[in-house]
Amino acid sequence: MNCLLRCAMTLAAACSLAVHPASIAAPRQPTLKPNAMNTSPYITTADGTRLHVKDWGPRTGQVVVFSHGWPLNADSWESQMQFLADRGYRVIAHDRRGHGRSSQPWEGNHMDQYADDLDAVMRAFDIKGATLVGFSTGGGEVARYIGRHGTARVAKVALVSAITPIMGQTPSHPHGVPTAVYDGLRQSSLTNRTQLYKDIASGPFFGFNRPGAQPSAGLVDSFWAQGVQAGSKATFESIHAFFYSDFRDDLRKFNVPTLVVHGTDDQIVPIDTTGRAVVKLVPGAQLIEYAGGPHGITDTHKDQLNNDLLAFVQK
Repeated sequence: MNCLLRCAMTLAAACSLAVHPASIAAPRQPTLKPNAMNTSPYITTADGTRLHVKDWGPRTGQVVVFSHGWPLNADSWESQMQFLADRGYRVIAHDRRGHGRSSQPWEGNHMDQYADDLDAVMRAFDIKGATLVGFSTGGGEVARYIGRHGTARVAKVALVSAITPIMGQTPSHPHGVPTAVYDGLRQSSLTNRTQLYKDIASGPFFGFNRPGAQPSAGLVDSFWAQGVQAGSKATFESIHAFFYSDFRDDLRKFNVPTLVVHGTDDQIVPIDTTGRAVVKLVPGAQLIEYAGGPHGITDTHKDQLNNDLLAFVQK
């Protein structure tokens, strides 16, 4: 029984919840005109959802676009964004629908819509030749974006602690994270999601539950603050999106240089069934393993990750 399973089981007794597959919508074109000098912190998607967008660095710089994890927002990328912007890159990240400062529509909290929202950002800013960087759930968002929209605007991809190719246990993926973890997360999200975020952040996310770890109250508080800023329905439905979405067909459409970065002690998204599996599906993909690294390596190993991303975009 892995640590995440023990954590989920202590948060709430695993309950049998019906799984309702996310509705699959055909790609929709955003009602946006390309605007390379978009100065507004918001864009509006085709279904009227307002997405908050951070656009840092010189406008003439090579573009790096970031997609964040659950239940966070674009602020979770601030270390990488500031590092790259200080070195001349234009860095862009949006708060996923239902998260952060974006609006909270009742519908669309599934991976296809997340990918279409990312496409709306790419089109609104007329982004071309970008490096897409996805963390955890954001890695799935990036993969599904390529699966639905291709790589015409993409030069490179980096998947960091990503849920790809599939995180949860299914009949065709028997070695994934057990269904009991999914049930526990959903029940805890309904029962007391603020405590759920505290428990995840103070335990397995940053590896603070490991012997000899030195917990950071600041990192725990930041995770919690971003989580409670998101909507309860969005974060609840997103659990299904990140747990059971299957990205194997999306990964087979990758035709650009791909970097995979994953911690070997990731208790949330185990490396054996995700990071190490991705490089078997994407020809030429490079895997960098962080020995002993937890899920949240964007913070715990930020200096190492910053330099690995810089080296990758410079190639």
